Amino acid sequence: MHTLRSLSLLGLSTCVSLMLLAQEGSPWQIQPSGTTAGLRGIDAVSGTVAWASGTGGTVLRTTDGGAHWIKCATPDATLDFRGVQGFDAQTAIVMASGPGAQSRLYKTTDGCTTWKLLFANPDAPNGFFDSFWFNGAHGMVIGDPVNGRFAVFFSDKDGKNWKRDPHPGLALGKRELAAFAASNSEIAIGNGLFTRGFATGGKSGSYFFSRPFMPNEEKTGLLEKAVRKEPPWKLSPIPVGAGTDSSGTFSVAYRYPVTTGVCAECTFNDNSIFVAVGGDYKTPNDATKTAAWSSDGGATWIAATTAPHGYRSAVQWSDALKDWIAVGPNGSDISRDDGKTWNPLDDGNWNAISLPFAVGPNGRIAKLNAAGPPKR
Repeated sequence: MHTLRSLSLLGLSTCVSLMLLAQEGSPWQIQPSGTTAGLRGIDAVSGTVAWASGTGGTVLRTTDGGAHWIKCATPDATLDFRGVQGFDAQTAIVMASGPGAQSRLYKTTDGCTTWKLLFANPDAPNGFFDSFWFNGAHGMVIGDPVNGRFAVFFSDKDGKNWKRDPHPGLALGKRELAAFAASNSEIAIGNGLFTRGFATGGKSGSYFFSRPFMPNEEKTGLLEKAVRKEPPWKLSPIPVGAGTDSSGTFSVAYRYPVTTGVCAECTFNDNSIFVAVGGDYKTPNDATKTAAWSSDGGATWIAATTAPHGYRSAVQWSDALKDWIAVGPNGSDISRDDGKTWNPLDDGNWNAISLPFAVGPNGRIAKLNAAGPPKR
C-alpha cells in the first residue's frame, strides 16, 4: 500500500545483558547505527552478520554482531529500501518500494561495494513492491494490485529471470485489498524459508492468500504450462485490522515443523503454527484486532485472546526462546503460547525485526539482550 507501505549467537554476556535490563527496563540494547534514516529492512544472517536498509537509499551491514554498523555504497540514494535479505557477509538483495519504477531489487556480491539491478517493476508506471524473499534459487515478490489483480512474481534462477504468477485466485473481484511494505514480512517466512502464502489488508478486510507447492514444480519450474492447471490461490480471512485502507495484516510468519504447501494430500499437525499481526497504522495505540493465529497452515485463523498492546508491523518466532515477538511503533510484545496471548516487552518505536535485531525510525537499531525477555 502506497501510504505505508537465532538468537543462539547474540555475542553479549548474560551478566552485561542483565545489567542493561535492570538499567533500561527493556530487553533491547540500542546500538549506534550512524544514520538517521527510517529503517524498515533488517535480516540477521547469523549472530555476527546482519544487513539493514531504509530511506534515502540506505543500506547498512554489520559483521561483528552489531557493535559497528557500516553504511554501504548505495545503488540509488533516491530510493526507499523497505526490505533486505542477506545471504552472507558479502551477498545481499535489497528491495526498493515505491510507485512504478521506484520498485526494484538490487543485489551485491562484494560486500555492498557495487550493486546490480536484479528486477525492475514490469508494471511501471503502476504497481508497488511490498515484500520479497528467496529460498535458495527460488525468489518471490508480491506487490499491490495492478488491473484488479495482485502482482505476484516468481524466479527459480537466483532472480535472473522472473515470471508473473498466472494461477487463478489473485484477482480482487469486488474486494478492496492491498499489501503493506511496512517490514518486508507480508510473505509467510519461517526459519529463513517461505511458503507459497502472503497476507493482505484494506477496506474489505484481511486475508491470507495461499497456494500449495506441487511435487513436479522442482522439475518443470514454478510457472511452466505443466503446472498452470494446479490448485489456484485460496483466500482465508484473518481477524486482524479494522476494515479500513490503512489496516489489515502487516506481517505473517510460521514456525517449524510445518507441513502446509508440500503436497495436496499433506495433513497438518499441532506444530504447524502461523501467526499474523497488524492493526491500523493510523491508530498505533489501538490494540483491537492486532494479532491472530492458525494451527492448520493458514486455512483458518483465530483472533488472539489477549492482543499486543498496539498496531504491530512485524512478527517472528524465536526458536532459541521458544517464543513469538512482535514489534510496532509503540513497543514490542511476546507470546509464549503460539500467538493466543501477548504480554508487553517495551514501549520503543520499531518497524521490523530479524532476531536478535530490531529496527525503527531515525536510524534506530537494537539487539535483544543475551538473557532474552524477562519471564513473567
